[in-house]
Amino acid sequence: MSHSAPILSDDQAQAFDAVTQALLQAGIDLADDSLTPPRDSGAGVLAVVGKAGSGKTLLLAELHAALVRAGVDVVSGDYEGRKRRDRRTLAILAPTNKAASVLRLRGVPATTIHRILYTPVYDPEYERIADWLAGQGERPVIEGLTEIALDRAFAFYEGNKSIPGALAAAGLRGSDFITGWKRREDPLDIGFVDEASMLDDRQFADLKEIFPTLLLFGDPAQLAPVNQSGAMVFDALPAGRKLVLNRIHRQAQDNPILDLAHALGDPALEFQDFEAMVQDKARRDDRVVWGERVEVDLMARSPVLVWRNVTRIRLINAFRAVHGAPETELLPGEPLICDGIELPLKHRKKRLDLEARGLIKGAQVVYLGPGKSPGFSRLHVIGAEDPQVSAASIIKIEKPDEEEPFIPFAARMGATFLHGAAVTIHKAQGSQWDNVQVFAPDIFVAARMGRTEAGQPLWKRLAYVAITRAQDRLFWVVRNRLSKPTHPLRVDDLTAIAPAPLTLKEEET
Repeated sequence: MSHSAPILSDDQAQAFDAVTQALLQAGIDLADDSLTPPRDSGAGVLAVVGKAGSGKTLLLAELHAALVRAGVDVVSGDYEGRKRRDRRTLAILAPTNKAASVLRLRGVPATTIHRILYTPVYDPEYERIADWLAGQGERPVIEGLTEIALDRAFAFYEGNKSIPGALAAAGLRGSDFITGWKRREDPLDIGFVDEASMLDDRQFADLKEIFPTLLLFGDPAQLAPVNQSGAMVFDALPAGRKLVLNRIHRQAQDNPILDLAHALGDPALEFQDFEAMVQDKARRDDRVVWGERVEVDLMARSPVLVWRNVTRIRLINAFRAVHGAPETELLPGEPLICDGIELPLKHRKKRLDLEARGLIKGAQVVYLGPGKSPGFSRLHVIGAEDPQVSAASIIKIEKPDEEEPFIPFAARMGATFLHGAAVTIHKAQGSQWDNVQVFAPDIFVAARMGRTEAGQPLWKRLAYVAITRAQDRLFWVVRNRLSKPTHPLRVDDLTAIAPAPLTLKEEET
């Protein structure tokens, strides 16, 4: 069956054809939508690399659509259905919840790498509902679930393709139908990884074990992962395995934010010249703002991006001070960043529960209030498919000129959090916000130090990553000043869009 070809640029079309040829070797023919059963070996690793605006996401979306048309099943992190020997599968992954949610907003069913490495174990009774929703079984009869509840689950799944979300729409909680988590044992088939510049060597090795055919999408101008010596996992791929997108598309060319990002590629550009460009853009286009102060109202949902930790800590404390936050407790609406999970080995299931719900290191979270048990917090995980969670928490507030953080309250063990009103540019990779504030004095310090990374001045890499986090509006903040808030911190906007019940029981952990 023929289909109209996607409208792609020359370099996108060349990359599409190269991937199509690799998939053909793996038994998937996109030209005539035919499949052969999976083989022991796939097409190996390929990468599509290009700067912001080069069309990586469009190409990923077109390849996803072509594979679905050919009959390939999309596998998410919440349910895989029954295994068939002839089944071909695709998983679309991102390193963070936020990066996965950006793809989902564009109609691409992405999940996190963690949700593919670990899979849920369903209660057998509720697995029948999952099979039915996925088109692999008859409509079930479940004691305690009405026909209306099943209709709600079906309607939700038709629009969202999320099994846990559909079951929640039927009035169930995760603790009702997920009995545990297990490390994936069987390999999958085809994997697409967005924001692949964030992958470290260990994650890359895990993914190569799972996917015989692995396609990476990444931006070579971003910052390499910490402890990677300035290298990204796709840097070592041979030329024929690395497909480069060079053209910047019209919608990107009309974007002053991306204009600034691409100007950083000029080796002759100095910091003061770049700031003059920012100021000129701000005079002519309101999507770029020359900021004389940090706008505190924006910090609750999109952190100020900084280079130095000392700047991050001072901005966080200034944010808390202008909101009148007491030292001994958090205010509902304060932003947090997950810094990991501190649980002993015997609580491995609880760790997997929390990580699977989105509480992985670097996750952005909004504090909703205390939980029912001492040390527990009610949280909204930004970008997670089911964002409301209650978890044992250890919350650390770092103080200027003090080595040890202040801990307003804590459980004995659980998820650990730092404040999220400001974050380093390294930690911001993989995320995007409508409005982004970049603290320019930090970029200036990096420029004066003259440091380089992978042959490029560090200040240019920092500026590029920070600028490309902005979807709609960029604030280039040039002074160490903070505005006053125009309204108190709020959570009603979060609870209004995510009314699902909490799904993790407040246990002794």
